[in-house]
Order: sequence, then structure tokens, then C-alpha cells
Amino acid sequence: MRRLRDRLRQIVLFEVGGLLLITPPFAWASGVPLGDSIGLLALIALIAAIWNGSYNTAFDWIEGRRTGRSADRRPVGLRALHALGFETGLLIMTLPLVMAWTGMDWLTALLADLALAAAYVLYAFLFNLAYDRVFPITASHPT
Repeated sequence: MRRLRDRLRQIVLFEVGGLLLITPPFAWASGVPLGDSIGLLALIALIAAIWNGSYNTAFDWIEGRRTGRSADRRPVGLRALHALGFETGLLIMTLPLVMAWTGMDWLTALLADLALAAAYVLYAFLFNLAYDRVFPITASHPT
């Protein structure tokens, strides 16, 4: 498993990158002003950061116990399942927030949140694949 310092670096890089890449298209597509979009997505990012640390640590721990492998050796199919599970949990937590922040009805907010989730699933898959290549888990990290 990754050490705390490594996990914190992963979370910060992921959330900052996501905000920079996803906020402008969200603002444009939803019609929510950029300033409001930044605030909303920053709050979602905070929720996601807490969820990210909890979810990834638990997923890595369970995977390590069941398979004996570390997260940086995760196969592509399991990476896709990992990203989808993360985004599903986050969607459940953020839908009420999107509704309250934007004034959208539940269906519009659901569609907006699903669009964000879809963008983040792709982003999470690519980010985590790149992160594991740039920062592999070394033998000094316990598995």
C-alpha cells in the first residue's frame, strides 16, 4: 500500500488537476456561472478528497488481502471497476449538493452530476494509471 505522504500527494494532484480540467466545460455546458461552478466543484473536490483517501485505502487494502498484489500492479479491468465504484459513491454524496447550489431540479442535477461523474471516471482512470507509472510503489512500501 502507499504511505500517507504518497497518498496525500496523489489526492492533491488528482483534485487540482480535476478542477482545472473539468470546471470550464461544466460551467459552459450547465449554464452555471464560472464563479459558481468553481465554488461548487471546489466543494465537491473537498468531499471527493475525503472520499478518495477513504475509498482508495480500503480498496487497496481489500485488493492486497485478496490478491497479494499492490495497487500499482492492478489490471485494467479492475482499474475501471475501481474508478466506477469511486464515482458512484461520490454521486450519491453530491447530488443533493448540486441541487441546492445550482437550484436545478433533481433530474437536471442528476444529469449534471452524471456528466461530472462520467468526466471524472475517465479522468480518474487516466490519472491513476499515470500516477502509478510516475510514482510506483517501491519495495520499501509495505503491501
